[in-house]
Amino acid sequence: MFRCVRWWKKVPTRMGFEPTRAEHNGLAVHRLNHSATSSCRSMRRSQSSLSSVQALRLKMVDSQYYLPNDIGISKLDCVEAFRLLSPQEKMYAHYLSRASWYGGLVVLLQTSPESANIFVLLQRIFRKQNPVQLEQVAVEAGLSSEEYMAKLKALVWASQAFQEQPAEMEVLWDSCSCLLYSLEDGQKQLGLGDKGITTYFSGNCTLEDAELAQRFLDSKVNWRCIILICFTWHYSMLGDYASLMEKVCYYLQQAQAYAANDNQKKMLEEYSRSFTLGSVEAHKEGSRYWIKDKGPIVESYIGFIESYRDPFGSRGEFEGFVAVVNKAMSERFASLVSSAEVLLPELPWPREFEKDTFLKPDFTSLDVLTFAGSGIPAGINIPNYDDIRQSEGFKNVSLGNVLAVAYATQKEKLTFLQEEDKDLFIKWKGPSFEVQVGLHELLGHGSGKLFVQDDKGKFNFDQSKVINPETGEPVSSWYRDSETWDSKFTTIASSYEECRAECVGLYLCLNKQVLSIFGHEGQDAEDVVYINWLSMVRAGLLGLEFYTPESKSWRQAHMQARFVILRVLLEAGEGLVGLEEVTGADGKPDARITLDRSKIHTVGKNAIHRFLCKLQVCKSTADVEGGRALYDNYSAVSDSSAHNFLRLRETVLLRKEARKLFVQANTRVSGDNVELVEYEANQAGLINSFVERFQDDAEQLEADLLEMSKRDAPCWC
Repeated sequence: MFRCVRWWKKVPTRMGFEPTRAEHNGLAVHRLNHSATSSCRSMRRSQSSLSSVQALRLKMVDSQYYLPNDIGISKLDCVEAFRLLSPQEKMYAHYLSRASWYGGLVVLLQTSPESANIFVLLQRIFRKQNPVQLEQVAVEAGLSSEEYMAKLKALVWASQAFQEQPAEMEVLWDSCSCLLYSLEDGQKQLGLGDKGITTYFSGNCTLEDAELAQRFLDSKVNWRCIILICFTWHYSMLGDYASLMEKVCYYLQQAQAYAANDNQKKMLEEYSRSFTLGSVEAHKEGSRYWIKDKGPIVESYIGFIESYRDPFGSRGEFEGFVAVVNKAMSERFASLVSSAEVLLPELPWPREFEKDTFLKPDFTSLDVLTFAGSGIPAGINIPNYDDIRQSEGFKNVSLGNVLAVAYATQKEKLTFLQEEDKDLFIKWKGPSFEVQVGLHELLGHGSGKLFVQDDKGKFNFDQSKVINPETGEPVSSWYRDSETWDSKFTTIASSYEECRAECVGLYLCLNKQVLSIFGHEGQDAEDVVYINWLSMVRAGLLGLEFYTPESKSWRQAHMQARFVILRVLLEAGEGLVGLEEVTGADGKPDARITLDRSKIHTVGKNAIHRFLCKLQVCKSTADVEGGRALYDNYSAVSDSSAHNFLRLRETVLLRKEARKLFVQANTRVSGDNVELVEYEANQAGLINSFVERFQDDAEQLEADLLEMSKRDAPCWC
């Protein structure tokens, strides 16, 4: 028996909302559980039998495992930003977008055994017939418009793609349909061993196996390894994802001809070298050039970046983005950067626990043209290499058009708030989150020092003088040369760091200078503070959707972080935060959140001060035992505390609103110009955007994806 592990080590540093396995962002409709069944045997029943058990099955399953037909779909608008680009900048953006989209398909192979096959199945169907044509086929096949959305097998069999290649399409269906609908415990969510599925690890790999591999490969990165056979290969042109990486490199090389400066050219050269050779050092070198490229009109980053969806918390998922600067908002962020050296000393840890020198980063607001990966965040702080961030610098990015769409709120859909808070929430949610994003990314992820002893025995702090403020004793633990934040804190690293950054945002938003930078004075400033804190408390409750009682695990780093903060603020007492279970106007269970705004600057600030200091001290000193005990305690979801969080979770699921999907534009070269191709904000628009995105080489691309999926198949047995 062998075990295989994909190895990419990263630190997660972005603010946003990544999808669960069931909410994969458009790359594959991962769980079409409108007509879910629990096994392959069930899937082989007749369609009529399937529909007869549909309602019963859904009642038995948490709503987190299926998506409604009427899920919200919004257009990510970048028309004006793209229009203002020069012809050279448009070409640069076009080729970087192409590289990102092809690289983004890697995520299919990093998710689950069936994801790539589902994507190919859907692409083949919609390449032959667009959604309008296919709906007519469904009607002719006797399906109603609602059944057309749910009864996938009948639709596949009636499609033109099936009529032209019935044998191939049936094989493709059989390769993914059982897993597509499966609600077995080990198949319905991301996880290790019997707690879920992941293609970062073989099916027989446990947490203990992952920890063993981590220790063995602590100084290795970006490798996939077959343990016990000692066979390894990279994601280079000779290994994993080779055909996709070849496409990525081709388009990166095309983009070089339109780069604005040498830093951009050298950056793209190093990225290409990284994806060709599987070299992490090359990607790090490219990231160094990226940091030096200050204030570009077209901003981008690409590679194996974030580790949120690795159950072990170490391997990076592929993503690539291309965005255009928003000058007005960027001026505010530049002011925040200029104030950073004044604001950092206000954070609640001793000076020795802060970086020796604050390296002022680029901090811009961007409108996204392309974001290829498993989700689109609201803000990003990168690169994720600890050594570069600590000594060379980083960049902060706020994604303005994502913020504009993601946080648009209808009053009637606002849950768990008092009626008197709703209008204020709608008015200030966007502006307050803008402040939170800025503080979270710049002074949250950008703050704090890691105590390190290098391979020559040299310390980056005075071992004899630095005192742990929590114990009053000299610091007694630190990182060794080959150790990183991720490798030490593993499964909690992502969420812990997001929690720390969120706390920094809450803490520093109380500063009048910060509020003034963003244009908020007087009563408006106080309202921004109130809504920012209220939003965090509400987000903590909403985060319960992403907790799985069966495995006692969290599926989303940010949501766990916000729940932890809710627990901290509830624990502060003195009437700061109220959380009660009530009966809604519809007679169903509901909940109400209250926040005493008069106590935010006192009780609230003191609570975050204490907690934030503990988080930073454990992080700085590599105190895994203390940090894990602290974080696990606040992450616990039970029915035995002052609040029955397990029952509240059921209420959250009952009243949850599905998160939006984004329709993104495409670009295409027409003569010497680049055109922006937009799509309607509906299901047809989303589908058409993906079909047209890969239409030039669709058949070869689909064959490559199936081959890569087939090659990996023995690992998931």
